[in-house]
Amino acid sequence: MGHPDFRVGGRIFATLHADNRHGMVKITLEQQQRFMESDPGAFTPESGAWGRQGCTRVRLDAVDEETLGEALSLASQHCAQRSASRRSKPAPARRTPRS
Repeated sequence: MGHPDFRVGGRIFATLHADNRHGMVKITLEQQQRFMESDPGAFTPESGAWGRQGCTRVRLDAVDEETLGEALSLASQHCAQRSASRRSKPAPARRTPRS
């Protein structure tokens, strides 16, 4: 996609935007709301459906290192949990074509 991303279990949990001034973390909607309330100058939802699913834009010059570290940790944990739950679910039965 032309920008660095950060992954766990092969799934993206954070990216650095091409402008190098913003990043994105994939967190829960509750976590997104908490970060936006505590630091509205640094955290906003990404545009459209991505933002409504927890993808959160981070203004890197407006966030302190500790808060950014917390957001990245939560995003990686959230992604790892989602990956683990998907791996533990059995695959749906496949229908075989009839001859």
